[in-house]
Amino acid sequence: MLKVQHFVFSMFYENTYLIWDDESKEAAVIDPGCLETFEEKKLAEEIEVNGLKVKYLINTHCHIDHIFGNQFVKTKFNCEFLAPKEDIPLLSDAENQGKMFGVVVKKSPKPDRFIDENTNINMGNIKPKFLFTPGHTPGEYSIYFEDEKLCFTGDVLFREGIGRTDLWGGDTPTLLNSIREKLYVLPDEVVIYPGHGEPSSMGYEKANNPFT
Repeated sequence: MLKVQHFVFSMFYENTYLIWDDESKEAAVIDPGCLETFEEKKLAEEIEVNGLKVKYLINTHCHIDHIFGNQFVKTKFNCEFLAPKEDIPLLSDAENQGKMFGVVVKKSPKPDRFIDENTNINMGNIKPKFLFTPGHTPGEYSIYFEDEKLCFTGDVLFREGIGRTDLWGGDTPTLLNSIREKLYVLPDEVVIYPGHGEPSSMGYEKANNPFT
């Protein structure tokens, strides 16, 4: 069974997800937004309490609020780091972006592997699919667990909202196309875990999202 724990980190109120297979205890950290030491400690304590082995660090995209904790997670847990190749300019420029917001961003390690739609990972017998959903950034991916009917949508699709497109590499038609062709084709009962805000479902968004 796939377990999901989420944390709201930093002044950006970013959702960091810790997910794991309850049988094997193999885990992944999705979009670590832990900026402060106490946030890093909170994430590490949850991993320790549940006896987890962190196998993967995954960035759905590489805006600074989703990568603050990359260095911490990679260094502490020695896990495989996956990120979109198209977002590497964002990852490489994170320290400069941080200065715009008055925050010090720890230099992120380079990914061990780039994500594409053929990327295979597993936590025990649990295997997600990566869905290419650009528009908020040039390289964003959503992470879909078909059997578990869960989808981590990063900053693509929110409850009654969509990702902003006024930042570097953003494009509104591309974003809407990603939502309609990659996400809204999934079953209505699929639960959405977004990068900010509360969970939702595909069915709810199809019926109620004013932007799509």
